[in-house]
Amino acid sequence: MACFYLCRVKLPLLFARRYLFAKRSTNAINIITGISVGGIAIGTAALILVLSVFNGFEDLLGGLFGHFNPEIKITPAKGKTFEADSLFLAQLHSVEGIDAVSHTLEEIAFFEYEGAQDFGTLKGVDRHFQEINHIDSTIREGTYRLQTDDRAEVVVGAGIRNKLNIQVENGLAYLTVYMPAQSARGALDQPFKTRFAYPVGTFAIQQDYDYQYILTNIDFVQELLDTDSTTVSALELRCTKGTDPATVKQNLEIALGSAYTIKTRYEQNEAFFKVMQLEKWMGFAITSLMMVLMAFNMIGALWMIVLDKQKDISVLKTLGATDQAVRTIFLLEGILLTGVGMLSGFVLALLLYWLQVTFGLITIPQGFLVSSYPIALRWSDFIPVTATVLTIGFLAALAPAARAVRVPAFLREE
Repeated sequence: MACFYLCRVKLPLLFARRYLFAKRSTNAINIITGISVGGIAIGTAALILVLSVFNGFEDLLGGLFGHFNPEIKITPAKGKTFEADSLFLAQLHSVEGIDAVSHTLEEIAFFEYEGAQDFGTLKGVDRHFQEINHIDSTIREGTYRLQTDDRAEVVVGAGIRNKLNIQVENGLAYLTVYMPAQSARGALDQPFKTRFAYPVGTFAIQQDYDYQYILTNIDFVQELLDTDSTTVSALELRCTKGTDPATVKQNLEIALGSAYTIKTRYEQNEAFFKVMQLEKWMGFAITSLMMVLMAFNMIGALWMIVLDKQKDISVLKTLGATDQAVRTIFLLEGILLTGVGMLSGFVLALLLYWLQVTFGLITIPQGFLVSSYPIALRWSDFIPVTATVLTIGFLAALAPAARAVRVPAFLREE
């Protein structure tokens, strides 16, 4: 076993390390080798940074979703609403890991503000809604307030605010809400129930929410829909700190049964996160193709090293080195060159990451939620990058290694 290790691994590795740092017969070989290592370094850094930028956007938008979507959301499996009575709430609170519960009720409505009209979703929430998702941190104008004494107030999404040209600083202008009348039966009955509310704030989260939702207190929506105080369209839950929402979800499914749909925050935005993951790995694949093109420099560098070391290869074969040993030397040479470039790329990527986080090296035009590109480094991303770069380096070394095997021994020449 020791002899096998010495002949098959250690000696080829020693020769490969020697050739890596040995003086070349011509300076052109050093230049080509440096270019190939530099190309691998740049490609490796690009792979890490591409993944990190997608991670940054995923974390940013995922955090924004957290200002509207709770850790766990309970909705009816059939229909729009259900009764969250005392018996149901007792079953709910029997499950460990629930820290807070918010009752919400939403419905499509028609809105009018000083002549401007549009459809949207009116969502009634209770006082715990703010505690669960900290939506008050997303307020861009005015304040987060849903009622003052007997006056109903609303907080509108930035998109609806622009479409209706709502001025939250105008305390006298009101928003007219039209809701289909639940009790309308005859032809003379009013088809819509009309109520007034005053816009006091604007929130900005994400386009899908900003152009759809208007928030108010749940009593206002229940009165518009002629429903009981226990009627809700969803219960939104915050889990106890340190508790896994997936585990709480499983326990809730057991306690509440199949009459309810229970989703974690990821499941509420599953389509978005899947698209983000697809875009992330598509970007990784495209950057990997760039690495494949850079590998041609590696092939050229290794080929030149083989030509430069033909005399050494002949001597090794004369001394008894097998074709397998010669092939291993230059395969290891390719992997070592790739490793040097890869490690240099990691250092470059970490430096650029630090500069972006600290100084905002690459900025985003005004109007976006952040001033510079978000970036998040995940150590797990180094695994696929390492595997990809080393695989490309190994494949690039195959042709030069095959060329080295064809170099004849001196004895054979004689």
